[in-house]
Amino acid sequence: MGYKAGFVALIGRTNVGKSTLLNAILQEKIAITSPKPQTTRNTIRGILTTDEYQVIFVDTPGIHKPKSKLSEFMIEVAKRTLKEVDLILYMIEPDTEIGPGDRYIIEHLKEVDTPVILVVNKIDLVPEERIEETIKIFKKEYAFKDVVAISAIENKNIDLLKEKIVSLLPEGPKYYLGDYITDQPEKLIVAEIIREKMLHFLEEEVPHGVYVEVESIKEREDKDIIDIEAYIYCEKESHKGIIIGKNGQMLKKIGQSARQDLEEFYERQVFLDLWVKTRKKWRDNTTLLKKLGYAIDKKT
Repeated sequence: MGYKAGFVALIGRTNVGKSTLLNAILQEKIAITSPKPQTTRNTIRGILTTDEYQVIFVDTPGIHKPKSKLSEFMIEVAKRTLKEVDLILYMIEPDTEIGPGDRYIIEHLKEVDTPVILVVNKIDLVPEERIEETIKIFKKEYAFKDVVAISAIENKNIDLLKEKIVSLLPEGPKYYLGDYITDQPEKLIVAEIIREKMLHFLEEEVPHGVYVEVESIKEREDKDIIDIEAYIYCEKESHKGIIIGKNGQMLKKIGQSARQDLEEFYERQVFLDLWVKTRKKWRDNTTLLKKLGYAIDKKT
């Protein structure tokens, strides 16, 4: 059998564990994770390369009802991705009924010819009977190519899932060099790490009204230290106060936690300088969304 290579989309409702699975498969922190919904904004490509195969994973934004221009873009990206990949991983939780969100996704799956593996995540949280019932219910709605039950957070059945994925990929050459783990720009990865910490520490409504722009990443002459300067933009002045916190304590907490992950990413000491600014209604600003890479080309 020849070398295999292809693109695999991760799709599912918000907060189903797509980013956690991507990180578990790659054993690298590429996609940010959070218990809050709608964490992923961009399609993050993670690349798994071995001597036998190369899998390029596309982590799509979760399907949800749009509330802004940004939300509309996120959903459009997820839907378009289904038609552009070699395989789809449709992730669900072990629910014994199909809700409106999953029905919406299944209807879109029926419109494409791409093979689909049903991935039942979070099996560590429920009894075996519930998992079996979930699979039975979903298989009545769609002819899946295969089904795998996993726990992304506990790394259970991840190797089995990888085997299933590779078996369904076409033969072909590598798309990326073997040492690539993502095709995302360095500044985007850094910005997403910072945003993840805000999702973790801040109140529910604040994190989704923020974005991060990395102004500069500079390596010092001795190459032992990385200096990073970044701006956090929020929609409201009240949110700015929450992000900074009393005597700057919240911003300090966000920065310290982000710095730890960045030092692991760079394997060097990092100095992180964060600033907070207000930019009202940025999620409906088409020009800004294009600048941030969120705008979609309707012609393609």
